[in-house]
Amino acid sequence: MSAEADFAPVTEPLIEELRGVIGDRVSTAAAVREHHGSGEDYHTAMPPDAVCFAQSTEEVSALVAICARHGTPIIAFGTGTSLEGHVVALHGGVCIDVSQMDQVLEVNTEDLDCRVQAGVTRKQINEYIRDSGLFFPIDPGADASLGGMAATRASGTNAVRYGTMRENVLGLTVVLADGRVIHTGGRARKSAAGYDLTRMFVGSEGTLGIITEVRLRLYGIPEAMSAAVCQYPTVDDAVNTVIMTIQSGIPVARIELLDEVQMGACITYSKLEGYESKPTLLFEFHGSEASAAEQAEMVGAISDEFGGGEFRWATRTEDRNHLWQARHDAYFAALALKPGKRGITTDACVPISNLAECIAETRRDIEETGVLSPIVGHVGDGNFHLVLLVDPDDPEDMKRAKDLTARLAHRAIAMGGTCTGEHGIGMGKLDFLTAEHGEAVSVMRSIKNALDPDNIMNPGKMLRP
Repeated sequence: MSAEADFAPVTEPLIEELRGVIGDRVSTAAAVREHHGSGEDYHTAMPPDAVCFAQSTEEVSALVAICARHGTPIIAFGTGTSLEGHVVALHGGVCIDVSQMDQVLEVNTEDLDCRVQAGVTRKQINEYIRDSGLFFPIDPGADASLGGMAATRASGTNAVRYGTMRENVLGLTVVLADGRVIHTGGRARKSAAGYDLTRMFVGSEGTLGIITEVRLRLYGIPEAMSAAVCQYPTVDDAVNTVIMTIQSGIPVARIELLDEVQMGACITYSKLEGYESKPTLLFEFHGSEASAAEQAEMVGAISDEFGGGEFRWATRTEDRNHLWQARHDAYFAALALKPGKRGITTDACVPISNLAECIAETRRDIEETGVLSPIVGHVGDGNFHLVLLVDPDDPEDMKRAKDLTARLAHRAIAMGGTCTGEHGIGMGKLDFLTAEHGEAVSVMRSIKNALDPDNIMNPGKMLRP
């Protein structure tokens, strides 16, 4: 992997070559570059030198080939909702924005799959296929692009039942660092043919190539979908309810935890009437009318053992949507607790049996550190998040917050978990990757060197050179 200081500057001849491919869809305007220099994270914005708005795989291939000849860094950009500095242009270069690649290319209702361009968002695909009786369940909260979701191995609230992008991407079209186009996977539900390149690119964070098309697994819309809210005396009671539910094999669709701080913030921000600032679980049950009711009854019995209150139901679509929108707005609700502060978000994931211990230790750490940090999580699969509210202009405040996130990462790894369940490594968690994977990181680096020997694909992310 070449040293990151060796990158060639973006010159006017290079810009003219790019314009020769896509015309005036190349922009060097300061406002456009600034917009593409950061995601929804705390990292300092660093804009690219130029932004190219591609509309096809062929255009991406031609643009990448030009950058490769010039030794220019390339950063892929979807909707800019990443959380670990994935789109920051650390060394300048060219940003390839795929948001205009927004076509649904095919839907195979009989086989429950579809193929989309990388810029199609999760809400867009669900709107497109709604009348077919199908839906795509991966829901990270933000209306992210499906190419970006594949690149960061996104998951979200439905992962406990439907899995993550890893399980739901059947194939990809990828432009490699030299401009070559490859197709991975296919429509068959299983294959034993060769290396599983699809899984290699899912989660590669734009460091091995640019995903331009995604083939996705779809699901039938359940006959019955109902959501319930239950509040608990303590976080331990709520978490133990989750552990017992999962260990009992009850196929819940979603289980979300909000601690008392986060729940209080959501009550105010999203106007959730009739609730208290107490540890809270949000459940959703999918299936037939009978099976959804049976799941709810079984979970209710478990909840009672741990002091859970009455289940408050949301069965109408608009009520469920309001509830889950409040969950998705948890980050903004947390920010509203301390106006003027900035939110540092981090996540970890542990085996379900270690979840109660990990959250308890993290809460003690938060209290001792003194940084206000609401907890929210997709606890059905052992994944939870912190929103650390800090003053970005106070070095001591920032240091306390970053030290806290580092301790959480190492705590999760020590418990057999991971430093990130869904946010990814980006530039924010580089130091934890070796702690988690050890010598396997050298294998990752070998793959990177083989596919991107000049290190032009999103340099400075995931792997140090």
